[in-house]
Amino acid sequence: MTTTINDKYLHALSLTSDWLTVSEWACKVADVYPDLLVAADAQAAKQKNDTTGLREIAARLSSRISSGGFGSQIEVDASERPKKVRFLTPTEQQQHEAEEVEEDLAPLRRIDIIKRDSEQLGVAEQYRIDEFEAISRQLKVYFGLDFEVDHAAALLNAKTPGKHHPDNLQLLLKAHNGKKHANNWPRFSFAEQKQYIEAAITLQTLVASRMSVEVETKVQASLLSRLEAVYGS
Repeated sequence: MTTTINDKYLHALSLTSDWLTVSEWACKVADVYPDLLVAADAQAAKQKNDTTGLREIAARLSSRISSGGFGSQIEVDASERPKKVRFLTPTEQQQHEAEEVEEDLAPLRRIDIIKRDSEQLGVAEQYRIDEFEAISRQLKVYFGLDFEVDHAAALLNAKTPGKHHPDNLQLLLKAHNGKKHANNWPRFSFAEQKQYIEAAITLQTLVASRMSVEVETKVQASLLSRLEAVYGS
């Protein structure tokens, strides 16, 4: 059976269960297959631009990751820079594929739950939800902050799913909401919610000029007052 270059790349990655950056993966390839490094060094020497064999291997790995050349045999974490990868065993591949299907279907499940629960809401409760959503959008417009309306008890929590109801809503920064995912977190009291938003605005104000973001601090009190009016206990 012929061993392809892809097979060698994947074999080198499979020797560790850790997440590796592309550069670390390239070093691993060079350690396991020194002949590949020798060949890459020779090719790099012929190029006009300043490069090395190790950088050439890393570039090839990066290109194959971007084009899907490793298929489902690796998992990529692009949440940070530089991105990291890890090898997936056949069992892990099946589990990973099942999780991806579940994640792809999750938005549709959330829509169905929200539609079902919304039918039970009164006018005042729907107004409160609308205000949460409006305030979230306005925090983006006036402060450049990506707040999302979060269900403290997650709608898709496997054990104790929450309801789409204003008493279950809070505002979280997108990064924090992504970490929360389908977990249940204790809902902020309004005092905690206010402190959380004010802290985010304070941090944003410190770097606003460097990020070319215009911060409108005059509307802060108004938005927080509106939020308090609909927040509930």
